[in-house]
Amino acid sequence: MYVKTDLTLEEMKEYPPEAFYKYPYRYAVKPFCIYGNLFFVGNMDVSSHLIDTGDGLILIDTTYPTTGAMLVQSIWEMGFNPKDIRYIIHTHGHYDHIGATEHLKLISGAKTFLGEQDAKMMLENPELTLNYVGYHSHVDPISPDVEMTDGDVITCGNTSIRIVSTPGHTAGCVSLFFDVIDKEITYTAGMHGGVGLNTMDKSFTDKFGQVYSKVEFIDSLEKVTNESVDIVLGNHTIQNNTLQKRDKMLKCPDAPNPFIDHTEWVSFLSNVKNTFYQLF
Repeated sequence: MYVKTDLTLEEMKEYPPEAFYKYPYRYAVKPFCIYGNLFFVGNMDVSSHLIDTGDGLILIDTTYPTTGAMLVQSIWEMGFNPKDIRYIIHTHGHYDHIGATEHLKLISGAKTFLGEQDAKMMLENPELTLNYVGYHSHVDPISPDVEMTDGDVITCGNTSIRIVSTPGHTAGCVSLFFDVIDKEITYTAGMHGGVGLNTMDKSFTDKFGQVYSKVEFIDSLEKVTNESVDIVLGNHTIQNNTLQKRDKMLKCPDAPNPFIDHTEWVSFLSNVKNTFYQLF
């Protein structure tokens, strides 16, 4: 089935979250290599990234509960066995990033990682995992094997992922920085763990109180602004134009890799900050 991937911001608004959740087969994306040992295995809305460490696989986020089968299929299509997943790392504890974790853990026996404060959230306020939307049939909160804190380094094979605590979207949101290797050329990939402003919106805070701090959100953006990043990743495809970049790769295979841009990180965070000040 053909899936339109050159979506503009306006067109993305025509795809409400409940559509991705209820009709996942409509939003399948063929998995692909971003660079070297880093692969995209997510869907049109929520990203999932796979790293081949040479000694097992690392999976970053597991998308919706209803897209678990698509995620497994994407891993197979990239030539990997889901049973070889060693670590599952979550950027934060919302349903669209932890939805298929129990499924993948059952298949692989992988060790699961979640920010310390989000592990606490799931234990004490599991309703916040749903991000207060109401179209879910079911989602399993997770009890992570490891609760991540600021400065942790997670190493598997040839890959070490540095964890930076960046609260705001959730209290336990973390950002990830790691090297990506292709033969002898190495680039640094970076992903901010949560730039969504919906948990700071009045409708959210009216329902749950001032759960997450707007001040913390801005402080977190400032905290990682000076990171040296060559490949910007998003835990939602719209954040870093994942699908548009993939289209460029397909249309111009001999052109420079559009994912490699050492200037994008700063402009990305600046755009997030500007949007925040426009809304709040």
